[in-house]
Amino acid sequence: MAATTFEMDGSVMEGGGQILRLSAALSCIQGASIKINKIRAGRSTPGLRPQHLSGLELVRDMCNGNLEGATVGSTEIMLTPGKIKGGNHIADTQTAGSVGLLMQISLPCALFAQGPSELCLKGGTNAEMAPQIDYTLKVFGHPSNSRFGVQFDCDLKMRGYYPKGGGEVVLKVNPVKELSPINLTERGNITKIYGRAFVAGVLPFKLAKDMSTAAVRTIRKEVKDLYINIQSLQEKDKACGNGNGIIIIAESSTGCIFAGSSLGKKGVYADKVGIEAAEMLLRNIRHNGCVDDFLQDQLIMFMALANGTSRMRTGPVTLHTQTAIHVAEQLTDAKFVIRKSEDEHANNDTYIIECQGVGATNPNL
Repeated sequence: MAATTFEMDGSVMEGGGQILRLSAALSCIQGASIKINKIRAGRSTPGLRPQHLSGLELVRDMCNGNLEGATVGSTEIMLTPGKIKGGNHIADTQTAGSVGLLMQISLPCALFAQGPSELCLKGGTNAEMAPQIDYTLKVFGHPSNSRFGVQFDCDLKMRGYYPKGGGEVVLKVNPVKELSPINLTERGNITKIYGRAFVAGVLPFKLAKDMSTAAVRTIRKEVKDLYINIQSLQEKDKACGNGNGIIIIAESSTGCIFAGSSLGKKGVYADKVGIEAAEMLLRNIRHNGCVDDFLQDQLIMFMALANGTSRMRTGPVTLHTQTAIHVAEQLTDAKFVIRKSEDEHANNDTYIIECQGVGATNPNL
């Protein structure tokens, strides 16, 4: 297998760090070298940023691999993986680079390791342009998403905000023999809406209340009959730096989970932050799919590796999802088909993504 060298154009489709994360993880799991070029070519700061570099170095360490071209600003890397060995590893972006995205590249690799892994991930936990750690814990990590047979434990030690970072998460993962396919096609009714609005550091508690109140008011316009429980919190001991934000979660009767979230920025009124998160949640509920926009692309790699046919009911297929499918089909024999959902609950924006997974197995178990 190691004789194979894949090549991946890092500038296609979404053209960002996502291609890098998926390609490196799939290379590691399949034990095949990969050369990725034109990394983030279209971005305002092309090439590797510190958070991308720490993710690649983490994968290299996890699989005893060899990594060439790995410097900040580099637009071409080559990863030659060895065996994925489990054990303790540390990755530190030394910036507010996202801890959630470090998880995205390392979790799949840890599932195919020789033994349990403990990954200490440092950076931003609630930072722009990436899932907030609360999303990763509550939505991606929700029991209903252990459907692939994946189980991990994520311990939030410290929250870190833009620009300093300083957050820390410890991820414990047990390896699996193989991944089971999923069938996420029954949407059910929304039964619960809850969330958290937070302030940290020097920011006044009133901001949390304002975000929460505005969010509830917005959701009420469309969802009339549910109690909406959004807690307002002042982050005290477990927070590094200043920040404010909100995440709102909706659960359905069949265990589907949807989220909307937003982070405060200088000069943006708190109620605007709350409204933005609420509108994102409502958008994700309206399309009658079983996953929200973020989970949609995060499940693609697991579907590709699973043993059998997976189906996932979604809203409009995002560019991130199309990119994930492109990478998965290039680097594995998985086959994806996207079709409009035709049942009575579907609307114009409801799709079914179906995948014939390759049934990757963990040679160590």
